[in-house]
Amino acid sequence: MESCDIAIIGAGPYGLSVAAHLNGKSQVRVLGKPMSFWQHNMPKGMFLRSPWSACSLSDPGRALTLDAFERERNIRIARPVPLDVFVEYGLWFQEQAVPEVDPRAVELLEHCDGEFRISLDDGESLRARAVVLAAGIIPFAAFPSAYAGISSSRVSHSSEHSDLTAFEDQRVVVVGGGQSAIESAAILNEAGASVEVIIRAPEVNWLHRSARIHRAAGRLLYAPSDIGPAGVSWLVAAPWAFRRIPRPMQDPLAARCIRPAASGWLAPRLDGIHVTMGCAVVAASEQNGEVRIELDDGTGRMVDHVLLATGYEVDIARYPFLDRRLLEGVDRVRGFPRLHRGYESSVRGLHFVGAPAAWSFGPLSRFVAGAGCAARAVTARVASRRSPARRSPPHRQTPAR
Repeated sequence: MESCDIAIIGAGPYGLSVAAHLNGKSQVRVLGKPMSFWQHNMPKGMFLRSPWSACSLSDPGRALTLDAFERERNIRIARPVPLDVFVEYGLWFQEQAVPEVDPRAVELLEHCDGEFRISLDDGESLRARAVVLAAGIIPFAAFPSAYAGISSSRVSHSSEHSDLTAFEDQRVVVVGGGQSAIESAAILNEAGASVEVIIRAPEVNWLHRSARIHRAAGRLLYAPSDIGPAGVSWLVAAPWAFRRIPRPMQDPLAARCIRPAASGWLAPRLDGIHVTMGCAVVAASEQNGEVRIELDDGTGRMVDHVLLATGYEVDIARYPFLDRRLLEGVDRVRGFPRLHRGYESSVRGLHFVGAPAAWSFGPLSRFVAGAGCAARAVTARVASRRSPARRSPPHRQTPAR
């Protein structure tokens, strides 16, 4: 059985950034297909909501940024950043910073006698002293119970599609009011589908800002990551500061930062799309090859397909490869692992980065912009454990909840 110091499960922006920082400091193995989620679970024609300053992956020298990629390609990249260009950038980053990536999938992650055993999809196994889980959000796709029992050909989550042109000439209802919902609706409409968007909120939360205020004080009010309202944005950009806010204040602030919202530049693309606001779907059924949905205002719709842009609900128990005994040892809060220094869980050597780290380190972890903070913290933790003078006692195990 092969062995390594640290195995990183996942090769998206977080996994690649952590690997870039750890390379040369430890024997690292990265598992997974690079940028897979961005290639296969987001629709062609999409643009990133995050601003240019928040779309770069992280390497120790900060040399492999989007700006560097643009200079090397000698072409000006559009703002906002197109999805296909971001994927190209991610693959370029991987080639430069993490040239050796093992594309095999993880079937099972176990913990025994102080080390981790990773079983791969080809029957091989790997031992690791520590594991960084950067496995993404696909298992967390939120699927409301109203649609249970309806075939996947009639109801699907937005993360299941990389090409929405397949819905040409179909009647499609998009459920949700965030960036994914509004942009998916726009792409569907441009592909020739008949589209309606149904939003529970009374209106679309457009991310418009006063151009005058933003020009005058934007850099003072908003951190480069651009997550959250004025002022709060700087707290969000500093996870170690954000986590020190009392929890009764922290949770509402985090919710405010990630509430459903859509970029203002999408508004013109909604022309010709019917948007029903202030309504929720209360029931859905499949009838004669169509879907009937009923709204809480007493109206109903007959459509060919329902696209659920209903976001993601983090629960690490949904990772199919986590051994149940290992999972039981992870102290959890509402599905999130409770993380400590170095994004380390209550299981010594098991780190979580990306969306699962959001309860412990704030909403920055839900965005690409958080990859650098996570990578630096994990690297520092690994370095401290290699130095006896700085070694800290193991975390106290507490029951899962």
